[in-house]
Amino acid sequence: MSRQTLGTAYLGAAGRGSRRANEGSPMGAIFNVFPLILVPVLTYNIWAFGSTAANNNNFEVVRGHLADAWVRVPMASGVEWTIAFGDVMVLLAVLLLFVELLKSTSTGTAAIFNHALSMLVFIICLVEFLLHPAFATSVFFMIMIMSLLDVLAGVVVTIIAARRDVEFAGQH
Repeated sequence: MSRQTLGTAYLGAAGRGSRRANEGSPMGAIFNVFPLILVPVLTYNIWAFGSTAANNNNFEVVRGHLADAWVRVPMASGVEWTIAFGDVMVLLAVLLLFVELLKSTSTGTAAIFNHALSMLVFIICLVEFLLHPAFATSVFFMIMIMSLLDVLAGVVVTIIAARRDVEFAGQH
């Protein structure tokens, strides 16, 4: 079998997207490998450690800041919708988790590295949640669970997509 025929049989109908994902700029490759759930985790880390240092290790100030009103929006019903800093952190994590799930449909080498780095992010989150008082909050717990879902969903979607690639390749 020639190299081109072997490559075509390997890619099949479902694998064409992964060939395009591996081509392109180095920034595209970095985007495919970088786990986006790391953004809210790093944001929380910088904020928590910075607030802890600024308040002489007073963790209650850090925990209380998560509930502080960040934005107030008047509603048509006459009440005020209050958005807290912690709510914004969770919203950011949900949006980036959605993008991560879209990225997990590729079956290339970048996806495997992404899943490995996502697992590392989850392990770091778990250790911080269990061992550091500033991270023992519901907001960080939800971010940690989203990082776990990123790992689980990414692995499951990649396995299913790879299985389809193999099935299409076997039909040719």
